[in-house]
Amino acid sequence: MLTSQQTELALKALDNFTIELPSWGFANTGTRFGKFIQASAATCTAEKIADAGAVHRFTGCCPSVAVHVLWDFPNGLSDVAGLMKTASEHGVRIGAINPNVFQDQCYKNGSLGNPDPEVRKQALSHILDSVEIQRATGSRDLSLWFADGLSYPGTGSIRARKGWFTDGLKTVHAALSGNQRMLVEYKPFEPAFYATDIADWGMAYIYSKHAGPRAKVLVDTGHHYQTQNIEQIVAWLLAEDMLGGFHFNDRRYADDDLTLGCMDPYQVFRIFHEICYFTWETGKAPDIAYMVDQSHNLKNKIEETIQTSNNAQELYLKAALVDHAQLAQYQKAGELVDAEECLRTAFFADVRPVLREWRKSKGLAEDPMAAFRESGYTRKAEQERAARNQGAVSSYA
Repeated sequence: MLTSQQTELALKALDNFTIELPSWGFANTGTRFGKFIQASAATCTAEKIADAGAVHRFTGCCPSVAVHVLWDFPNGLSDVAGLMKTASEHGVRIGAINPNVFQDQCYKNGSLGNPDPEVRKQALSHILDSVEIQRATGSRDLSLWFADGLSYPGTGSIRARKGWFTDGLKTVHAALSGNQRMLVEYKPFEPAFYATDIADWGMAYIYSKHAGPRAKVLVDTGHHYQTQNIEQIVAWLLAEDMLGGFHFNDRRYADDDLTLGCMDPYQVFRIFHEICYFTWETGKAPDIAYMVDQSHNLKNKIEETIQTSNNAQELYLKAALVDHAQLAQYQKAGELVDAEECLRTAFFADVRPVLREWRKSKGLAEDPMAAFRESGYTRKAEQERAARNQGAVSSYA
């Protein structure tokens, strides 16, 4: 049972915690081996936005939608006005802009790290076009992930590729203005398996520092090797003022695209704890973009996104309840058991009643999943989209 002071702290924490949804998470996706088509999946960008709006309507914590330029703006800037109007109609706004420099055939040997200067030029041009879309939509963040790397020893110059990337990212940074930022993501492997060009947080940090003050590191919770201490990475980036955002998912092995917290909720809690502890120590909340990056082939896509949002809210609430003053005393005194119990006490607290109270105060259903199912949204979407999705099965086969 939480005290009134804890409840007040928890409600305030929820008011300041929002999560961005990915447009691509609502469309049919697959693995290297195939797709399992969902009759209710979004078949166009307008439907992706509508689905994201539905999640926000039932959770109250997902007011923006991240978009992929190639997939969501096939005609570039001319698509912006229509997409912004669609977002507004569904109660959300356009969020992070994601360039796509990994899909076209020319990127077989990389984008900004490609040995062919013409390919590097094409990739840079697309990213700069994405900055213009970012500006037109009023989006703050340009989210940069690159598939660049080498799969075999000796097949490229690692140092030359580093130089090309540094030059390219500096050029992108120079194009930013206003409140725009660029977030540099990293991934240890896949699709490159020998030397990924931005393989870890240290590489992303160095590239960002070289690019300029608007560049920060983006941490994807799935982009790490097993047993890696992600919260330590988060603590270091916070200390360096270089943590720009998160992509939420979970993993059993590596980038598994699983529901946040389904494998290791204690790790997600520990990550949030480092952020809350930093805020308590400094008196300043870090400017962090919290975004989901999951594509689900088996679960209903909207229900899974509601699950992830619920899990994120619960785990963030738990982290906000840690008694930081008491924890600091135990740490200073070297009281190991008591310090650890400070975390465990908060982690095992039942915050669901507070979450229900917060939803009620916002005019939301106390159980978003049940309310969504009762709404009939999935059944209606299946009726409207089934034929188009069946066509996707035929074309894929």
